[in-house]
Amino acid sequence: MTTLSQLFAPSGQSAPALSVSGVTHDSRLVQPGFVFVAIAGVPLPSRAPLDGHDYIPQALGRGAVAVVGTRDLDLPVPYLKVSDARAALADLSAAFWGYPGKKLELIGVTGSKGKTTVTVLIHHLLQSIKPPVGQLSTVGIKTGNEELILPGHFTTPEAPQVQEILHKFVEAKCEWAALEVSSHALALERVRGLEYQVGVFTNLYEDHLDFHGSLENYFNEKRKLLERSKFRVVNADNEWTKTLKGWANTWTYGDRGDWRAENIVEESRGLSFAVKSPQGYLKVQVPMIGRFNVSNVLAALAALTAEASRLQDLEGLLENFPGVRGRMQLVQAEPFRAIVDFAHTGASLQAVLQTLRPTTKGRLIVVIGAAGNQDPSRRTGIGQVAAQFADFAIFTEEDYRTEPLEAILHTMAQAHGDPQRYILVPDRHQAIRWAVEQAGPGDTLLFSGKGHERALERGFDSIPWNEVEEVRQALGL
Repeated sequence: MTTLSQLFAPSGQSAPALSVSGVTHDSRLVQPGFVFVAIAGVPLPSRAPLDGHDYIPQALGRGAVAVVGTRDLDLPVPYLKVSDARAALADLSAAFWGYPGKKLELIGVTGSKGKTTVTVLIHHLLQSIKPPVGQLSTVGIKTGNEELILPGHFTTPEAPQVQEILHKFVEAKCEWAALEVSSHALALERVRGLEYQVGVFTNLYEDHLDFHGSLENYFNEKRKLLERSKFRVVNADNEWTKTLKGWANTWTYGDRGDWRAENIVEESRGLSFAVKSPQGYLKVQVPMIGRFNVSNVLAALAALTAEASRLQDLEGLLENFPGVRGRMQLVQAEPFRAIVDFAHTGASLQAVLQTLRPTTKGRLIVVIGAAGNQDPSRRTGIGQVAAQFADFAIFTEEDYRTEPLEAILHTMAQAHGDPQRYILVPDRHQAIRWAVEQAGPGDTLLFSGKGHERALERGFDSIPWNEVEEVRQALGL
């Protein structure tokens, strides 16, 4: 049992020995016995921030036994004033769950692109040699091979959830865990106090500037992961990450790195290449689509052999890699190829279609929609890209929410411009089956936009959705 006096003691403030049943910053999640931490929201250009102090009455009404905040307040329950509420939230959460991060060997992965794939690769390899292994990533949370469901769409959830997940890893007898760590998580103290055996920095590209303000700030938040890591693995080919190669206890990977790929062969079923590294030479076959995944494999192999494994122990373990759910995931290779991906903008769809074209012998067919209540230019871009880079497009629903689906599809069709090379199938379930029925040998079917997401939003309703399973059922797998 955790008591309030134990949680408040590190701050030097006395408190009664009340039993504490949880810690949260969300008043809606408060249950009797919780400590509520009032946090000022993040200001963004798009909206005014909320302030947790305004929700203290709601938290008390739901049974909070104590409150933490940054203002001078007189409350009917014990109150702890702090200078940094987010740091306090992380520290209190870690203490409540018994500091689970200290009981695990952690590998952290950050970067603008590739961090999900590298995290899942690391988990797959570690799970093969040191089970059970924990995984916390955008596409899923796992203890060994068992998947945990967490609401929301965070890459890295808030500190109370992070600590609870790590606690579950410990309960499941995991010794190692692979964590995908976002820049938001580092900036907002969601992973405060965690130290890593290995930290991986995949790359940096312009993104999230509405939050970070500049690329320099974005970079500096991500490099915090490496500062908290015993050993570091960084991309030698990226303009930003290559500046980190002079750090001690660091390996680089890529065309100019310590870890390099040779004799790369890209086929419809996946990739094969040889790895040349400080740890030796290894031949790799992996059922992953896209030459860019060579870099992700190098990062994962380097991270594992830095602390957790010998390179020779990993031989052959990539051949049965199931892929990253919803990220260029190969569902079927023959007689036609079926791939599920998350690309849901014109730019990301173009990149995927251009990647698939060289290994497509027949037609390249895309099934895609565009989300409602978002920038309308996105659906125009998708329509134009589908016309230019796919042989045929099936436009369908994708979280149209409260906008008329017919209007969204009409805009995409107009942007495409060639009625002979597209069809409108509003129901996504039916669209997937129509595509499978039309496919012939050598074709590639790309089911894009939903990827790993678990819900499909229709109007005000949110229905369960699993794109990969929908495709598998349509294929009769």
